[in-house]
Amino acid sequence: MQNRILLIIAVVLSLILFILNSSSQNTTFFNSEPNITIKNNETNDIHSIDLEEYIIGVVAAEMPASFNEEALKAQAVASRTYATYKMQTSNKDYDVVTDVSDQSYITIDEMKDKWNSDFNKYYTKISDAVRKTKGQIMYYGDEVIEAYYFSMSNGYTEQASLVFSEDKEYLQSVESSYDNEDIKNFEVITTFTQAELCEKLSLRCDNISFTNIKRSKTNRVNSITVNDIEFKGTVFRSKLGLRSTDFTIEEINNQILITTRGYGHGVGMSQYGANGMANAGYTYEEILKYYYKNIKISSI
Repeated sequence: MQNRILLIIAVVLSLILFILNSSSQNTTFFNSEPNITIKNNETNDIHSIDLEEYIIGVVAAEMPASFNEEALKAQAVASRTYATYKMQTSNKDYDVVTDVSDQSYITIDEMKDKWNSDFNKYYTKISDAVRKTKGQIMYYGDEVIEAYYFSMSNGYTEQASLVFSEDKEYLQSVESSYDNEDIKNFEVITTFTQAELCEKLSLRCDNISFTNIKRSKTNRVNSITVNDIEFKGTVFRSKLGLRSTDFTIEEINNQILITTRGYGHGVGMSQYGANGMANAGYTYEEILKYYYKNIKISSI
């Protein structure tokens, strides 16, 4: 009888040890944090860091810390989604670079320089937004989306095919009514001399003319002819360093004045639009599902 009891005890202990060991292994697997490999374009340093730590640095660089928490949470999910997309598709020895070629990213020391005495307040605010959305990314069907975003629209976002020459069903034009004249620098005038403008466009010209300006439905310039040379609106914007492709041109007193509306490429989520929606009471999920069509938000 005693031997039978000892045998039962041994079996029970073995089962307990097996369960504890399996639980420990599963916990380690599910709690493991993904890392992202980043390249600093200034130093060419390449290293891996925790994804959530990286997202804090991106949100700190990409969106004003004074924005509504729901807008910051929307930015955290968009940035995490974009990072995950790059992690899945990069064929280089790094996933992303730390400037606007992918997403801007700053370190804690750079945050301290940026915010000075407000560092603790803003770091806590952004960290909370990242923590409250931890692991959340956007999917279209079963695929992680390419979550483009930008600063401020002209009142409408632009469909991806007109900017990046690729059609994405979740990146279509929507009205962004909180982007308007009430925002500082919604309209900005940039002034050039004729010589400056011709140099930036790599043109030799004694006189200059702007013709055949073709616009999208959102009023952004798709193409423009300068003298006899046609430029895509995105190329014209890039060469002249303009804030957006929604622009008008005036020639006054031998100077060329270009007035832009909004800021950025116009595809995906408008950051100022997201903040306007957040201030109006929308949640970060509602903001994301407005700017990115027919997506779902789920954990990695």
